[in-house]
Amino acid sequence: MIELADVQAARARLAGQVLNSPFSHSRTLSDILHAEVWLKFENLQFTASFKERGALNRMLALSEAERRQGVLAVSAGNHAQGVAYHAQRMGVPAVIVMPRFTPTVKVANTRRFGAEVALAGDSFDDAKTHGLSLAESRGLTLIHPFDDDAVIAGQGTVALEMLEARPDLDVIIVPVGGGGLIGGIATAAKALKPGIEIVGVQTERYPAMHADRHGGSPEPGQYTIAEGIAVKAPGELTKALVRQRVDRIELVTESDIEHAIVMLLEIEKTVVEGAGAVGLATLLHAHEQGNERYRGKRIALVLSGGNIDPLMLGELIERGMVRAGRLARIRVDLRDLPGALARATSIIAEAQANVAEVHHQRAFTLLPVQTVEVDFVIQARGHDHVREVIDRLNAAGFVAGRHDH
Repeated sequence: MIELADVQAARARLAGQVLNSPFSHSRTLSDILHAEVWLKFENLQFTASFKERGALNRMLALSEAERRQGVLAVSAGNHAQGVAYHAQRMGVPAVIVMPRFTPTVKVANTRRFGAEVALAGDSFDDAKTHGLSLAESRGLTLIHPFDDDAVIAGQGTVALEMLEARPDLDVIIVPVGGGGLIGGIATAAKALKPGIEIVGVQTERYPAMHADRHGGSPEPGQYTIAEGIAVKAPGELTKALVRQRVDRIELVTESDIEHAIVMLLEIEKTVVEGAGAVGLATLLHAHEQGNERYRGKRIALVLSGGNIDPLMLGELIERGMVRAGRLARIRVDLRDLPGALARATSIIAEAQANVAEVHHQRAFTLLPVQTVEVDFVIQARGHDHVREVIDRLNAAGFVAGRHDH
């Protein structure tokens, strides 16, 4: 197992080549969650992820012959960009194997760093099989995304930076996929401060490390918004580190993650991908359930990456607006006569709501003839405002109700 000295040595090697990313107190999240919340902005690394720390630490150990021959990485995206970027800086040829459904932004960014990209398989594990075969046939050195001592040590440098800034931290909450980040962080943090609590978070759809640590079924789901931690089989090195040095692994739902992404965008003005938002997701879930586990504690959240597809981000913002009642769909039954629609829209306007979309339904309805269903998508101030709009429509003689789902 790696130890603190390995992480400290990694930090010395990485000095000046990766960002000591901002580590800031969030007053608003602290107020909401009744805890002292600190955010480690690894999404502000040059490749928008912590992954380049471990990738570079491993590549700095390559022999001259290995550098000439080249390296290969298998990755859902962030490790790929880290390897590709630093391989370009070092003048090392790089081949990256990625699952076929990796977000477009990650594929494009990897190619931008000059790497050869091969898309293979539907998941990380499928791509890994192809990558191992390719590495052997072409004599390339595999830079593993997590199950490698040098990679784990590089990721652990995140903990050194956080504890230097805030040695009084009580809890560090870390996203978990293959386990490299939490393995490195737990190694460094527990050595520097044995009483600190290290908590990992996985999505319910890919709970492999949780199952290894706490028992249960590790059966993966087909899709998660947190594709950066969608790993069916964690590493053997990292599983051993988690068993020994991590206090527990928690699970969050897709809805929890969506909520956290939108909150970070609104409150912190920062873009975080699904995997990077799971730490906040678990805090929000505990708070909403009335769980006092984190109340009053000094908590560090690692925002591990920010590579999210812009189209997905736009969809999440809209869904977040629906959740907050700032975007709502209401259905109104009205007589199919001139002026009826204008009267309904004027009532909505008088209530200070804005009509974003209008959809008529004449044929596909069980309403009597000459009655039409109209769906209004409105922009409102919140759920109470939406109810006010509906009440005004009903008071005016229309039949109106919410129809968000």
